[in-house]
Amino acid sequence: MAAAPCVVDTSAWIEWLADTALGRRLGKEFPERSQCIVPTIVQLELSKWLVREVGEEQADQVIAYTQKCVVVPLDTAVALLAADLHREYKLATADAIVYATARRQGATLLTCDAHFDGLPGVALFAKTHGEGGCADPGACPPS
Repeated sequence: MAAAPCVVDTSAWIEWLADTALGRRLGKEFPERSQCIVPTIVQLELSKWLVREVGEEQADQVIAYTQKCVVVPLDTAVALLAADLHREYKLATADAIVYATARRQGATLLTCDAHFDGLPGVALFAKTHGEGGCADPGACPPS
């Protein structure tokens, strides 16, 4: 388990929850709950994916688990930083919010989303062909 604060991106949560080969590798990097930072936008994306893929009851259980982590709501400081990061790195809005949350919290961003490749403070676990539930374009939430 990682000892430093870490924001786990929606893509990493999905791989872990889907128990893919990539998800099992990522799971070894998941922080303890006290160090696991969950932006509220990640809760939104996770809930949408879970309800669609496994149903409302399991979605509620996973969201309850995330609430035992460090939940960080979208506030003005994160929103303005996200706008700057969107312009600088050409990130989609949700990705910019997740990345801004990690930057504001001084945390590493754990992700399998190639949109974050090369950005400072990002631990990217790249998917190989056929690995991971997000290889299917319909399996990942929109960026």
